[in-house]
Amino acid sequence: MAEVDYCIGIDPGPRSHGVVVVKPDYSTIEGMDLSTDELYATLQRLSVFSKVEVSCEWIQSYGMKVGKEVFETVFQIGRIYQSCPMRLIPRLDVKLHICGQARAKDANIRQALIDRFGPPGTKKNPGRTYGMRAHLWQALAVAVTAREILKTDHEWSPE
Repeated sequence: MAEVDYCIGIDPGPRSHGVVVVKPDYSTIEGMDLSTDELYATLQRLSVFSKVEVSCEWIQSYGMKVGKEVFETVFQIGRIYQSCPMRLIPRLDVKLHICGQARAKDANIRQALIDRFGPPGTKKNPGRTYGMRAHLWQALAVAVTAREILKTDHEWSPE
C-alpha cells in the first residue's frame, strides 16, 4: 500500500456527508459532518498539503425503485469526485470486509468497529471513536475497507 498521511472515508448524502479522517495506523480517528462545498474545499486543501487516500461509498442498483434522494446523492458524489482522485467503494464490499456478510446492517457495522477500536467512551474518558454517530460510523467503515483491501470487481471507476 502506498504511504499516505491520512485516509479519508466518506458516507455521502444528498445534502451533507459523514467524513472520517484517520491516520493509516488508526491511531487518530476524527469524524465530522460537512456540506458538499465544505467537503470539496477540505479535500482540495488536504491534497495540496498532505498525501491523502480518499474513499467514498458508491451506490449500486439492486433492481429496486429509488427516490429523489438517491439521485441527489449520486450527483453529490460526482461533485466530490471532481475535487480529488478517490476510490468509489460499494456498500456491499464494506459490509463484507467489516462484518463478513452481505446482510449486515448499520448496527452490525457499528458494533464490529467498536469491537475493533474499542468503545467510544465518555467526555471525561474518550475512546478512539468518541463522538462517532450516525453516518460517521459508515464513513469510518469505508475508510477501513479502502485501507485494507485491494480494488475489487465491484468498485466503480471512470476508466
